[in-house]
Amino acid sequence: MRPDDLLKGRLKLRHLVMLTAIDDQGSLLRAAEQLHVTQPVLTRGLRELESLLGVELFERGPRGMTPTPHGRAFLDHARTVVAELRQAGRHMTELSAGTAGTVTIGTHLAGANVLLPRAIAALKAERPRLTVVVREATPDLLTQDLLAGRLDFTLGRLVPTEESRLRQYTLYQEPIRLVTGVGHPVLCHGTPALEDLLDYPWVVPVTQTALRQELEDAFWRRGLSLPENRVECTSILTLRTLLRETHMVAALPQLVAQQDDQLALLPTALEMVGQTVGVTVPVGRIPTSTARFALHHLRTAAARIRESLDTAV
Repeated sequence: MRPDDLLKGRLKLRHLVMLTAIDDQGSLLRAAEQLHVTQPVLTRGLRELESLLGVELFERGPRGMTPTPHGRAFLDHARTVVAELRQAGRHMTELSAGTAGTVTIGTHLAGANVLLPRAIAALKAERPRLTVVVREATPDLLTQDLLAGRLDFTLGRLVPTEESRLRQYTLYQEPIRLVTGVGHPVLCHGTPALEDLLDYPWVVPVTQTALRQELEDAFWRRGLSLPENRVECTSILTLRTLLRETHMVAALPQLVAQQDDQLALLPTALEMVGQTVGVTVPVGRIPTSTARFALHHLRTAAARIRESLDTAV
């Protein structure tokens, strides 16, 4: 196959949509259900695409469909094309709707408690007809949705990434603090050592998060392991209720605790644990006007938060 062969009309958009659905779902049956077609239709489409490219794109195994090296490489391009077409459709909708439109933001804890609500309030005050969709998930799932064009950008903790298709922008630095409910008995003991807090149950992040790794490292530097008596949780609502109503301990961004009068910051230091809050966008993708508008208000709200954190220090 020559490179220009894909431009001669045999490659259809449905091939690209079908390919990404099979990869997302891991099986032909589930992908067919997602696309509302029959499995034979999907199988035939996959064979057409593999015949056009001259390579096998998936391997069938006991755990479902797994992309081959050729499949993984072509999937990267397919996702980019599908994402760009989604963005183009949204551009046309926004142009037709004037000041209306939709911005879809992915987030995971950092920034979601203070920064994002403040930015949303400001942009809605200026453009009431603009719809803001906020999706919360773990960072790995947010990255998938961002690259697939289902999100305009993500907001949260920035960690080093080797993903060349993404670009990160820093908004502010925020400390990570140990937190309990205001009635926790440990608050009567001055400055407890980390070892003293192991007598209580903990709420810790799930393993897919950078904060979980940093928390494990902080314990390791003290010759300790994470508490065996723990809950692993990604839901901020569940986490805050557990802290308020039990004697659990958690590590949270400082602003999360400061905005809740039923939570208390412990003086116990977490050495070398902090976070950079920022946004992540796809490289080369033109943002919609609503996405640019939302990013402007995020930067404005972040500047005020940065000033308040500097003043607190």
